[in-house]
Amino acid sequence: MFTGIIEEVGRVERLDRRSSGGVVAIAAQTVLEGTKLGDSIAVNGVCLTVTSLAATGFTADASEETLRVSALGELRVGDGVNLERALAVGARLGGHIVQGHVDAVGRFLARRPSGNSVTMRFGFPPEIGRYLVHKGSIAVDGVSLTVAALGDDWFEVAAIPATLDWTTLPQLKPGAAVNLEADVLAKYVERLWKHSSSVTPQLTAERLRDLGY
Repeated sequence: MFTGIIEEVGRVERLDRRSSGGVVAIAAQTVLEGTKLGDSIAVNGVCLTVTSLAATGFTADASEETLRVSALGELRVGDGVNLERALAVGARLGGHIVQGHVDAVGRFLARRPSGNSVTMRFGFPPEIGRYLVHKGSIAVDGVSLTVAALGDDWFEVAAIPATLDWTTLPQLKPGAAVNLEADVLAKYVERLWKHSSSVTPQLTAERLRDLGY
């Protein structure tokens, strides 16, 4: 599990594509501290397993499925990537619960200044729309962000200076693919709602209000 608080921006050193997936080598420093073989690191919001370690970086395997459902397949050597180690038990949850399981690939649309922040707009495919809510959480390339505005096929976030300084978001160009992960709590609520007929008492809007939701 991750929090969406990026620890450093790494750099893609090698990306070997194969028919069954690929291997990515990433130059990094901060996320190497305390990391051992088999540990998980989120790379642009995708949970990958460390397969080798060096003094200046690590490698990880990416399955064919991972490359198909995420934007990792569009990476090129030299690209920056957002990196975060898995959350340690007892650590502060500074962002929101991020699993590193990409729900959809979105597209960066535009940015505009907004005070000391930058408002960024992203397009999203229909299958993720039901999980997005105004003021809710969304992970974009692994970065925990809050939905500031929401349309039928787009959402906006306000990126503060620290977020812009510590992530790859400023490097995005219009049309760039981004990994999107919705808040997992929304998925559990949807699942429970769909199967509420087997729950006693039945889960209804009134019942949720009675429970304080």
